[in-house]
Amino acid sequence: MPDTYRFDAELWEYSGQAAWVFVTVPTGHSTDIAAIPRAPRPGFGSIRVSVTLGGSTWLTSIFPDTKSGTFLLPVKKAIRARERVEPGDVVGVSLELLE
Repeated sequence: MPDTYRFDAELWEYSGQAAWVFVTVPTGHSTDIAAIPRAPRPGFGSIRVSVTLGGSTWLTSIFPDTKSGTFLLPVKKAIRARERVEPGDVVGVSLELLE
């Protein structure tokens, strides 16, 4: 099973009070990631990852979305500004599992 996943996905903004922006990890990749055995850890089932979007690479976590059965990748404002992307844009993502 690969530990790096590459995909294109649309940036979308969470509809709640906070201004979080996410990329949804595709279903197939999410299923593969969820199937990897790992010890339970705090953080709502989050998994630490290294992400590359355009010319930017950073460390963060992906979070399981129980409604869709996928993982969500938060994309912070500083990265969006540096890469000149906003909600609605389709971005190329490389996601490397760190655990």
